[in-house]
Amino acid sequence: MNSAFTLFANAAGTARATKEMRSVTNLPPSSAVLDDRVTSAQLSDSLDALGERGHVMSAAIRPLRPGARIVGRARTIRFEPIAEPAEVVYQNPDPYRPFIEFMDGVQQGDMIVVGTGGDQRSAYWGELFSAAAIGRGAIGVICDSYTRDRPKVEALGFPVFSAGTRPLDYRARMRIESTQQPITCADVQVSPGDLVLADDDGIVVVPEAVREQTVRRANERATTESTVLDELLGGRTLGEVWNAYGVL
Repeated sequence: MNSAFTLFANAAGTARATKEMRSVTNLPPSSAVLDDRVTSAQLSDSLDALGERGHVMSAAIRPLRPGARIVGRARTIRFEPIAEPAEVVYQNPDPYRPFIEFMDGVQQGDMIVVGTGGDQRSAYWGELFSAAAIGRGAIGVICDSYTRDRPKVEALGFPVFSAGTRPLDYRARMRIESTQQPITCADVQVSPGDLVLADDDGIVVVPEAVREQTVRRANERATTESTVLDELLGGRTLGEVWNAYGVL
């Protein structure tokens, strides 16, 4: 795993959501360690080689600040729209409790993955949740909708990948539907504990069932591509390196 960062903010919750958050169990780490050189492209190619498709998130999800490369274990949360009238829901004196409990359970190496169904009515993350995430040792946050407090989050150095920014709070607009359950985020199914890598090219999710094989292939590919790069810069042709290594 790489550096540390992550956290979030959420809406009026139900007793069911709170119960789910408290029942979360820690997932064992994989024995396969991803090489720091591995990119999202190399990880995607490695999944392709195993016949695993549909694990790359929508290109609409971009880093708040370019240059980030984060790797972590998925900690999932899903939001849904609130059906009740906003003026009624807004009276809830403790609207963020379910999200607070979810965030207080964050552990070192977690990558917060937020699924909203692409709902665009509000933001789901900001400065204070980022600060809490950093304090808990989270790696970063991936959200298939909006975040806010961009300048402040950037100043904290916390990696955020989202569809953009918007100042609206999710309070009285959205609420937590589930935590630490399989969710869909940016067109990809993500389960708790899945390996997630995000960089400037995009976001790749590796299911736990194929993690060992995928990480092994990705590490090998990173080493091979490094050799191919050196040989191309040294004058060998694309045809020559392709015939020799089968990698481009």
